[in-house]
Amino acid sequence: MWGPDGWKKVVVCVVSDGRSKINQRTLKVLNLMGCYQEGIAKDSVNGKDVTAHVFEYTSQVVVSDTGEVSTGACPVQIIFCLKEQNKKKLNSHRWFFNAFGPQIKPNVCILLDVGTKPTGTSIYELWKCFDSHANVGGACGEICVDTGKACSLLLKSPLAASQNFEYKMSNVLDKPLESVFGYISVLPGAFSAYRYKALQNGPNGKGPLASYFKGEAMHGDGANGAGLFERNMYLAEDRILCFEIVVKKKEGWVLKYVKSAKASTDVPTTIAEFISQRRRWLNGSLFAALHATVYMFRIWTSGQNFFRKIILQFEFIYNAVQLFFTWTALANFYLAFYFLYIAVLFVVTVCSLGNRPQGSKITYGVAIILFGICNVVTLWCAGYTVYAAAPKTAQEWSQFGHLLMTNPAFRDIVISLAATYGLYFFSSILHAEPWHMFTSFLQYMFLLPSYVNILMMYAMCNLHDVSWGTKGDNGAAKDLGGAKKVANKDGQDVYEVELPSQREDVDSVWAASKAALRNKPAEEKQHRDAATKQSDHDRNSRTNTVLAWVGTNMIMILVFTSPSFQLWAQKFGNGTFNPYLTFLFYALAGLSAIRFFGSTLYLVLRLCGL
Repeated sequence: MWGPDGWKKVVVCVVSDGRSKINQRTLKVLNLMGCYQEGIAKDSVNGKDVTAHVFEYTSQVVVSDTGEVSTGACPVQIIFCLKEQNKKKLNSHRWFFNAFGPQIKPNVCILLDVGTKPTGTSIYELWKCFDSHANVGGACGEICVDTGKACSLLLKSPLAASQNFEYKMSNVLDKPLESVFGYISVLPGAFSAYRYKALQNGPNGKGPLASYFKGEAMHGDGANGAGLFERNMYLAEDRILCFEIVVKKKEGWVLKYVKSAKASTDVPTTIAEFISQRRRWLNGSLFAALHATVYMFRIWTSGQNFFRKIILQFEFIYNAVQLFFTWTALANFYLAFYFLYIAVLFVVTVCSLGNRPQGSKITYGVAIILFGICNVVTLWCAGYTVYAAAPKTAQEWSQFGHLLMTNPAFRDIVISLAATYGLYFFSSILHAEPWHMFTSFLQYMFLLPSYVNILMMYAMCNLHDVSWGTKGDNGAAKDLGGAKKVANKDGQDVYEVELPSQREDVDSVWAASKAALRNKPAEEKQHRDAATKQSDHDRNSRTNTVLAWVGTNMIMILVFTSPSFQLWAQKFGNGTFNPYLTFLFYALAGLSAIRFFGSTLYLVLRLCGL
């Protein structure tokens, strides 16, 4: 398949979102490769505005970051689409899937975001998964944090280290588990792949791509009749796409995780950027998960075999339990912590309702430190409780089983710690990737309460903000001239376009591009636009949802800390521990056990070549 002419089976399509937003170094590199030429693009053709400028070329030129050019490399077929306006990511994907896709008729489409760097064979490893398994409709690799030279970023930024741990544990526990089931809740848009056939809509026009692009018309000035729930749900359009592929009617597609395909990406290193990024992630994932849970019955109308339907139904139930704990995370943290909690949470709530993260950096920073102290104190108490009750002599160790049976508090804490942190270590060692446990674990534990209490609070208090963020310019600069329609001597319509025709003009542009790449420009900071005015309806819906969320958690807190419940606990729970916390510990231990089982089974199936 990949012989001397194998390059003809690969097309690289570069879609740039906005001519005024493109990095000028990108244009210079493409110019040196022969994929772009200044002076060709026009603002209008026959009086109609141009929406995109498309260049096509097969290049054998390799350009280094300093502008050095070498030729004779393996040919690469390239389509470069330079959009005139900044229209967001979904519009760029629409250009590929709906405009170029029907012309190219691809088999496998691999999506790669700017700023995400795959390792040498990762793209091949993703393609190989589709070649080996005919029923794979989508696949993803491991997204890891770009930690810099010698992991320097982990030492400089606890926030980056925390995200590194989060990413790693997701790739060690969650993605393998979901891959074994056959349904990965989200294939990261930064580095994922789809079988083009699995994406196609049905004869009625409904299907994965129709659902994927549905959210494009729900944002901006008009919501197209959609409610706030639906508009937030389509912030996680990649989750909707994954769900639609797996439940596609009368077809049996599965989604896979390919551990050997890795790609590194940049992560936020400031509190304001981090909170703003997670606002869209959390809101989108929460409502997309609700959508998948409500419509889980659609799996029974898909073309999956009966055994796969049973497995997927179990996964949907497992995801529903996870969703419950996500919704009640505030109450669970309060019941586990108490200390400092209400005062700090009140401050975060007030900031979330009115302030942008960029304007409250100090307040959020102090809140993160205080929440971190809460976790440190709680973990120290748990650790000291285990130490105080743990056997000290060989004779006491021989009675360890009896101790677990007679001391419920000690037993519950030991099981809870072992089922979470113990499995973190053990599963990471099984996957031969234990390093994040030593470089990022402490930072993650310190920031863990902030993931729930700050990120969730900010996300829920800003449900009315359903923007992706266009990073500035949405207009089109009219500076290229136009193509005019004229009649030739035979009476046929032709278009007259001014192009650079002198060779010295073309060569001078090429030489200028090469020279410009020798000096790397200073990094420019992105300036965020002010938040746009939101409608009263969206704000009211936001308020109702926040009240329902906070109210649910407050009811749990009132019930499980009430004197009546304490009396009941003393009477029926041996008076030594809060029965709800016992339930919480065992529930989380059970979920962790399922994640560990799926992660281990993924390794076994991978070793067997399945």
